Amino acid sequence: MRAVQAMEFGGPDVLTVREVAEPSAGPGEVVVDVAAADVMFLDTRLRSGWGGDYFKLETPYVPGGAVAGVISAVGAGVDAAWIGKRVATATAASKIGGGQPIGGYAEKALARAESLTAVPDGLSLAQAVALAHDGKTALAVFDRAAIQPGEWVLITAAGGGLGTLLIQLAHAAGAHVIAAARGHAKLELAERLGADAVVDYSEPGWSDKARAATGGAGANVVLDGAGGVLGEDALDAAADNSRFLGYGASAGEFAAPDAEATTARGITVLGLFDITDANTDWAGLAERSLAEAAAGRLEVVIGQAFPLDDAESAHAAIESRTAVGRTLLTVGSAR
Repeated sequence: MRAVQAMEFGGPDVLTVREVAEPSAGPGEVVVDVAAADVMFLDTRLRSGWGGDYFKLETPYVPGGAVAGVISAVGAGVDAAWIGKRVATATAASKIGGGQPIGGYAEKALARAESLTAVPDGLSLAQAVALAHDGKTALAVFDRAAIQPGEWVLITAAGGGLGTLLIQLAHAAGAHVIAAARGHAKLELAERLGADAVVDYSEPGWSDKARAATGGAGANVVLDGAGGVLGEDALDAAADNSRFLGYGASAGEFAAPDAEATTARGITVLGLFDITDANTDWAGLAERSLAEAAAGRLEVVIGQAFPLDDAESAHAAIESRTAVGRTLLTVGSAR
């Protein structure tokens, strides 16, 4: 079968399509004929050589931690009724809180039966894989934020896959949404999805503009998908006694708010591992996200999709910050 391999650590050009052996399902596993593979910011970071302390990757390896497709084979202990079913799933090597997000950029991928989510009618496989990571994470963040009608909610990295979902969830909850992103295309998209105000955080003084949008009172909730200095600057737009949830690092690292300053202002700060715990029902969140999209209550924004042969361009788009919404690789039929 054909698969994309990172032949060494480096730029997007290290990604090469090669013929590799087809996977065989072990106990508790299935083989998925891949229609589409999710492309994450994390994939680009790992390919560059970052994260060796957390992910013990050796080249060559096949990137990609989530796929959608049709199950073609099952291993021992797996119900054969799964064969022929449309699913979205993490790859067998990938799991929350550990594992390695690899194995997805291929014509066939292994997955664990316990990680499978059946794709409901009315939802394409491309839409399903675009929700594989972002859908359950967006709902986990949204549930933990406990957004109330009338509150002001500032969302950073609002033009990405996760941000676009959070805009819709906050808007549907009756909140006033301020979307912070980079560039006209992302801000225009945020407005279409329900943002009441938009600010370009590549411009000086953006946090002052975000605060001004609230009438000067500040945001009651900050949902930070950007991280780094951008996330820390977002606190300037937050009201006293507000809630700050930092779950993303598109700026390169997670935000590190000043603990003394946030305590003095009564701001509750939650990091990614505070938002979820061992009791988080990830399978339930995944099913819920697909159901919401299938019912038309969540729009899945796929900004760009590339064929398997052009994984290099997918990574380049993400790294150039031009990617809008979710980025995918299409392999087979993604309908």
